Amino acid sequence: MLWAIDVVTAVLLILVPYASELNPVTVFFYVEFGIPGVVFVGCVYAAIVVVIGNVLPHPSDLAFVAVIVALYLFFVFNNLLVLLFDQSIWTLGAVGLSSGCRRAPPQSRS
Repeated sequence: MLWAIDVVTAVLLILVPYASELNPVTVFFYVEFGIPGVVFVGCVYAAIVVVIGNVLPHPSDLAFVAVIVALYLFFVFNNLLVLLFDQSIWTLGAVGLSSGCRRAPPQSRS
């Protein structure tokens, strides 16, 4: 399911005029093959995670795969934020921090 969300967001990031896909591999495959290229790259990324998960049986290796999947989840979430709000998680966090840290302007004593 996570892979499907990633592929859909990658395709939408290519198609919508207000956002852009940042992954140069995805952009290259889109330029060369169009939307099927984006889907292909998504399949390759998912296959890499599955192959690594099957090759590394040790518990610490499974932790490595869990970290990779968590990063993948983070990037998918970031893509969704870009599509919905035209801002990445970094800019939304910076805006939230800066607005929460503002002080009220000093009032004049007249």
